[in-house]
Amino acid sequence: MPNLVLLHGALGHSEIFTPYLDSLSSYFTIHTPLFSGHGSNDLPADGITIEKYTQELTEYCTENNLTDVHILGHSMGGYVALCYAVKHPENINSIMTLGTKFDWTEEQALKESKMLNPDVILEKIPKYAQTLEKQHGSKWKQLLPAIADLMIALGKNPPLKNNLATINIPVQIMVGDQDNMVTIDESTAVYRELPNAKLAVLPDTKHPLDKVRPNLLLNLMKDFWNLS
Repeated sequence: MPNLVLLHGALGHSEIFTPYLDSLSSYFTIHTPLFSGHGSNDLPADGITIEKYTQELTEYCTENNLTDVHILGHSMGGYVALCYAVKHPENINSIMTLGTKFDWTEEQALKESKMLNPDVILEKIPKYAQTLEKQHGSKWKQLLPAIADLMIALGKNPPLKNNLATINIPVQIMVGDQDNMVTIDESTAVYRELPNAKLAVLPDTKHPLDKVRPNLLLNLMKDFWNLS
């Protein structure tokens, strides 16, 4: 069976893919790696970057002997998937990204990173703080500033900039029409830059994966990968 790697986003967890596993396991051998700092994985002492996460994906594929992979990446997971495709085109068959932010500038990154203050989240969105603690343990408060630093580094030097045209595999860029982090315009711009891409705008869909209707996303996957 072909291999499908499901990549979670920043501050996310691979458990968000649970609603899809039964259906997809009929067609794929499924892999759900966790990025460092997430779940029970330690936060690296030297911090995290997109380049580090791309390296973690490379190591995961090497360790599991994956040379024939399809990837679905949510949010940051989609960005890492495309960075991996730039570096290892021979290992990868296709990519679907959902809710992946591509338009990173320093100004944008600073704005996004300011929202990642643990004290503000505890005060203003206590339910989200509980979710973060449940998924990542007590280190969630350290994970937030580490992700903020990752965003700022992305804003200063976005690794996909000027590299998209080198990705020749089939890619489907997907964005929800109610996503308040990612615009349809930036998704369309990336779709136009990729040589072999499709674009899907999901109706009545917000950014978090648990707010996406599973049947809607499953039907898009089945269509893209020609699953019957």
